[in-house]
Amino acid sequence: MSTALFHADEREDIALVVDAATRFAKTEIAPNLPAWEAAGEIPRELYRKAAGLGWLGMGYPEAYGGSPCSWAMRNEMAVALARHGGSGGLMASLFSHNIAMPPLLRHGSPELQAEVLPSVLSGEKIAALAISEPGGGTDVSALKTTARRDGDDYIVDGEKIFITSGMRADWLTVAVRTDLQDKSPMGISMLMVPGDAPGLSRSPLKKMGWHCSDTAQLRFDGVRVPARFLVGQEGQGFKMILTNFNGERLSMAALSLGFSEACYDEALAWARQRKTFGSLLVDHQVIRHKLMDMRMRIESTRAWLDAVTLRADTNDKGAEWVAQVCLLKNHATQTMQFCADAAVQILGGMGFMQGTAAERIYREVKVMMIGGGTEEIMKELASRQLGL
Repeated sequence: MSTALFHADEREDIALVVDAATRFAKTEIAPNLPAWEAAGEIPRELYRKAAGLGWLGMGYPEAYGGSPCSWAMRNEMAVALARHGGSGGLMASLFSHNIAMPPLLRHGSPELQAEVLPSVLSGEKIAALAISEPGGGTDVSALKTTARRDGDDYIVDGEKIFITSGMRADWLTVAVRTDLQDKSPMGISMLMVPGDAPGLSRSPLKKMGWHCSDTAQLRFDGVRVPARFLVGQEGQGFKMILTNFNGERLSMAALSLGFSEACYDEALAWARQRKTFGSLLVDHQVIRHKLMDMRMRIESTRAWLDAVTLRADTNDKGAEWVAQVCLLKNHATQTMQFCADAAVQILGGMGFMQGTAAERIYREVKVMMIGGGTEEIMKELASRQLGL
């Protein structure tokens, strides 16, 4: 991101964060990825290390152990970790609280916030968002998981699927239908469910990519949850989910940029040292042009991310901004797809081998194009926001 957009103090702070994230990714993440991919999870200690550097608390109130900061800083940190760590699964798990906690932060009672947020932002507890169900993903309004009021508790029944951090989450932010007669979006609420609640069971899911991210199917069988764990008021859940998506999609665009740069970095390094027919790969025009095709898409994504991020930080939002976020998410993930494919092609046989960033990112790109809203849904939402 171009730091020229910001004041001198913020430019310096962003540069320090980028430097720290780069060093952390190169020393703490990249060397350990093969073992974590094989294990199917990242160590809990990594959450505490990231929290110690202030990264888990970015954008959260100081009262709960956070550090208020701009979207620019958060996105730059994400780009650096993605570029030099090269693992979407790691980023999805390590920062799963950033999709689980915003509804609580915006709508939860002060007492509930104080009970949940400090332990999550310190890295002691893991948080996950549970919305998607076996019968529906993007169509949130069709969810069937119910929460029936019983005295001072809710009794939750139903299933959730594709839940990032679902196997180990200590807190689950769960979308439930509290009005069992209202099948519209107005019958949906958000509920905090403790990970150790009796009646909650979890099953691991095997995936094409994101191997070091634990992903689960959750089953709620008469899970009793105190009514004080309701986030906001009954019937507000659908609106919470819609606003939550904007931040998630902006973050995904930043991650996609970082992964695109990781592919470019690896392809360029390989082209500069690999010889074919007596010449370095980079000496072949066709390879240089592939690299420039990658660079062109990376720079356009970076410029667009800068513009949308600046509007977020100056609160210049609205329907048109939401459309920009949706289209940016599509553009950034398509850039990631192009760069992953080009990098694998340049690396040749080595690009097909596990252990390269290109191979890992090639497998991971599809979930970035689906998660947070599919390409098709993003186009439709953007067109509606623009009044088409």
